[in-house]
Amino acid sequence: MDLRLYYQKIRDAEAKIKDEFPLVVSQETADGGKAGTLTEVPRHIAAKLLVEGLAQLASPAQRQAFVNAMTEAKRVADEFAAAAQVHVTVLSSSELEKLKNPKAPAVS
Repeated sequence: MDLRLYYQKIRDAEAKIKDEFPLVVSQETADGGKAGTLTEVPRHIAAKLLVEGLAQLASPAQRQAFVNAMTEAKRVADEFAAAAQVHVTVLSSSELEKLKNPKAPAVS
């Protein structure tokens, strides 16, 4: 294997990729790799996967579906995080009495 040619192919593939973090779709491999898995990777990793035949760039439709799924997952995670928060307010006994009986005369 000519390493210069290999790395030149990677550089050429990297130059053709426009996105900083492109979305790639995995290909089925002989060692058990699953086809169709979407992954967002740095440009140089995507170029290496393309040259080695382990992945291909995702189509615009696949990219949009991926973005929609990640947006929904983030929204759900934010809802769970908000529900898990506990808000505590510390009141003095006089403030508590004012809240329980707002029409009572204020005691100084």
